[in-house]
Amino acid sequence: MTVPVPRRALLSASASASVAAPALVRAQGAARLLVIGGGFGGATAASYARREYPWLDVTLVEQQTRYITCPYSNRVLAGDLALADITHGYEGLRARGVRVIHDRALHHDPVARSVRLGGGEALSYDRLILSPGITLRHNAIEGYDEAAAERMPHAWIAADGAQIALLRRQLEAMPDGGVVGLVIPANPYRCPPGPYERISLIASYLSRHKPRSKILALDAKDTFSKQALFQDAWRALYPGMIEWISATNDGRVVRVDPGAMVLETEFGTRHRVDVANVIPPQSAASIVTDAGLAGRTGWVPVNPQTLESRTEPGVHVVGDAMFPGPMPKSGFLANSEAKAAVAAAAALLRGEAPPEPIFVNTCYSHVGPDYAISVANIFRADAESRSFQEVPGSGGTSPRGNIPEQRRLEALHADGWYASMTRDIFG
Repeated sequence: MTVPVPRRALLSASASASVAAPALVRAQGAARLLVIGGGFGGATAASYARREYPWLDVTLVEQQTRYITCPYSNRVLAGDLALADITHGYEGLRARGVRVIHDRALHHDPVARSVRLGGGEALSYDRLILSPGITLRHNAIEGYDEAAAERMPHAWIAADGAQIALLRRQLEAMPDGGVVGLVIPANPYRCPPGPYERISLIASYLSRHKPRSKILALDAKDTFSKQALFQDAWRALYPGMIEWISATNDGRVVRVDPGAMVLETEFGTRHRVDVANVIPPQSAASIVTDAGLAGRTGWVPVNPQTLESRTEPGVHVVGDAMFPGPMPKSGFLANSEAKAAVAAAAALLRGEAPPEPIFVNTCYSHVGPDYAISVANIFRADAESRSFQEVPGSGGTSPRGNIPEQRRLEALHADGWYASMTRDIFG
């Protein structure tokens, strides 16, 4: 996607259009809200907008005709669920009055306030919500590209499910006694505890079907989300199966050889594995980086009060693509951010002050079929610092200790969260 005018002129025109939007809406009737991306953030925005602000004319653009969720994809790897169990359609959004277009958004013209699609259609809008997700920085690890991902799958972008299915087949085909290697990136990336839930659930599968196998987790960090809880569970449920190597202990992988199935760390240690799950570093999806919306971090800086891009007023960015400061990139927060962005967009379209947003996060991680742990937080927008701040004392993690009933209940809560969340968005 390219921007055909100089940045200074573009910003000036966008700011003017943003201020004039209420008059435009009054003149034209229904306000047009365009949403790009049909995942937890984008589909929530479209669904919530139609439910809470029926005067909005809502269009959702999503390339895939079915959405496979990243949350709960690790349970597919464990064999606890099938891909069909985490696959959702857009019929429910259409029933709510959302116009759903399955196409690729190619070009954003902020001056004309329009987005051109791959099929040639140009969609005009009064407010735009971008929730395009992430792109994988393949070149950040030497030897890892899209071809390498067919041998060493990332399974980190669900898309059509091919990567998840590939990794599952490799685990099934691996002989008992084999080694599964995981490459884990430095922060920030989608779903901070996700790799460690994946380690746990692969271990769950191996312990039942290939108990002599090992998992080697090579990490570009020295600490990780819910670390003590995960490691307690690994010792209790999968003793001797999992070896986690931190960055300080030469866990950062800088090079891979897909042909030889070798993972090489920064100090030259070469690890030969039977199955490799390489999760590369990430950035915001190309639709925003190509337009220059992303900062030097690779993520889009936003106004925390409205979730508008700091360089493009009238364009709200939610979900994994934005730079959230202390907030993790989670499905729960994408849902919360989307609702806040819609509320802000609706208020601004009416010429009103946006409501004060509150962002809620609860992140469950399965460690086994009947064993889950969680972390919860509440964040607010701080106008003075123009940043997101965690509300003191608002959250915490599951307690440590041998409390099987607590773990079982949290697994039930996790399943209930997934069912209610996907029903709220897609049902």
